Amino acid sequence: MTTDVEPIVSRRLGAAEPWTLQSYLADGGYGALRKALTMPRPELMAEVDRANLLGRGGAGFPAGRKWSMLRKAEPVYLVVNGDESEPATFKDHLLIERDPHQIIEGSLITAYAIGAAQAFIYVRGEFALGLERMIQAVDDAYRHGVIGADIFGSGFSIDLVVHPGAGAYICGDETALLESLEGKRGFPRIKPPYYPAAIGLYGAPTVVNNVETMSNVPWIVLHGGDAFAALGTETSTGTRMFAVAGRVNRPGAYEVELGKNTFRDLVYDPKLGAGVRGGRDLKAFVPGGASSFWFGPERLDFPLDESKVKGEGGSMMGSGSVIVLDDTTCAVRAAWRLVRFFHRESCGQCTPCREGSGWLEKIMRRIESGYGRTEDLDLLMDVCDNISPGVTWPSRWPPNMTTICPLGPSIPPPVVSSLGMFRDEYLVHVKERGCPFD
Repeated sequence: MTTDVEPIVSRRLGAAEPWTLQSYLADGGYGALRKALTMPRPELMAEVDRANLLGRGGAGFPAGRKWSMLRKAEPVYLVVNGDESEPATFKDHLLIERDPHQIIEGSLITAYAIGAAQAFIYVRGEFALGLERMIQAVDDAYRHGVIGADIFGSGFSIDLVVHPGAGAYICGDETALLESLEGKRGFPRIKPPYYPAAIGLYGAPTVVNNVETMSNVPWIVLHGGDAFAALGTETSTGTRMFAVAGRVNRPGAYEVELGKNTFRDLVYDPKLGAGVRGGRDLKAFVPGGASSFWFGPERLDFPLDESKVKGEGGSMMGSGSVIVLDDTTCAVRAAWRLVRFFHRESCGQCTPCREGSGWLEKIMRRIESGYGRTEDLDLLMDVCDNISPGVTWPSRWPPNMTTICPLGPSIPPPVVSSLGMFRDEYLVHVKERGCPFD
């Protein structure tokens, strides 16, 4: 059973109209900002550093460390990444739609801590309701005086802009997002040598943090970094939201304590996923979004700990999406659909991703449609190896890269996982000239 810990970022989601300023203020909203503005900036950054808050967007880089890496120059920018667009990942969408002021408050505290006078919240364009509520929340916050000049008489001033994306998955990459903000095509930038903390938006030092990461900051300011670090484990502190999707009875977004809960809790706890639909057997699950290597039922008892999932598991918790496949799911079709998504969303800048994703998609479609050949199985692995050299099953993390951004090595995991776990299923597709699950 899950540990009984009060949620941090999702605590208000069930309130009446939690997206409104009145609801947020009634719950003590912007009190953390008022407190933060009385703290010296180094002390505030140290508090977040003690919390060991790992970024909740996928990479899992500590927020406090990222803030401290800023190049000493002016101006400094803060960019909040709300371009959540990986398949079956929807926890940021929920936070944007239901509690935008929490994101705004966390963003304002962060901007003060790093000395930024300009911040941007980049929201996926398809989040129509979320965009509407975020824009309204920012307008209300300006009128209330928590954004603008001389906030609470502290001398700190900031402008905050909500920027809608145009639907490109690649803009979830922080450098592609910066290119998009600058009005250019969302092509990821080469790094190293220059990370956003050194040369970011408009060539200035920039912090890029995820929506859920920002949502944790007010709680940390009010309760202290040590209180946050006391939750979870040493390597994965605090709580985290997980989007549980696929063949479960209660798909949804759930916040649980890291490290002390397991994937089994997410899938089977009656308050969370509530078990596999129809009482079927669990076949496999994707532990960290579409770009992560799959796990079998034997890894259900893995703790929700980033170091454990990466080290022993050879995968990642990534975007916080857990996709459950039951014994009626065709592994070939599931992998093909993920590959097809990545092929469609490749920006085309790097040859291995642009060409390799297309080749994988064609081969997978051929197998699923009943025209596959036995040699296609080795061909799939060969193409995967060209995209991410040395990719193997059992998997290891991190995968090797031949591309500017991580989209390239995100393509092989569904292919390599499904082939490694269900090779016989591929062979049945080939020998019976079609999908046995139809």
